Amino acid sequence: MIKKVKLDIDKLEAAASKLRAIAHPMRIAVIDLLHDRELSVTEIYKRLNIEQASASHHLNILKSKGVLNSKRNGKKIYYSLKSQTLIEIIDCINRCNES
Repeated sequence: MIKKVKLDIDKLEAAASKLRAIAHPMRIAVIDLLHDRELSVTEIYKRLNIEQASASHHLNILKSKGVLNSKRNGKKIYYSLKSQTLIEIIDCINRCNES
């Protein structure tokens, strides 16, 4: 017997918003970089081999949607994941795409 689950529209909208935010290859790459560490903007754009402005753009989207934490230390801003759940979602998607 399948248990009927009551859906919370607000929670669904919040989840959809986060999923839309990560639905970009570069943002998935950022999340992958941050999965077990905290990095500065400089470290992120150098590791991804992209322009600083592009990295900042993607980081701002992820932060505004509640995916990332940020903290300032002097002139540098460091980013980290708010939750490891997104890593699990990305891993699940990767497993679904295996042949």
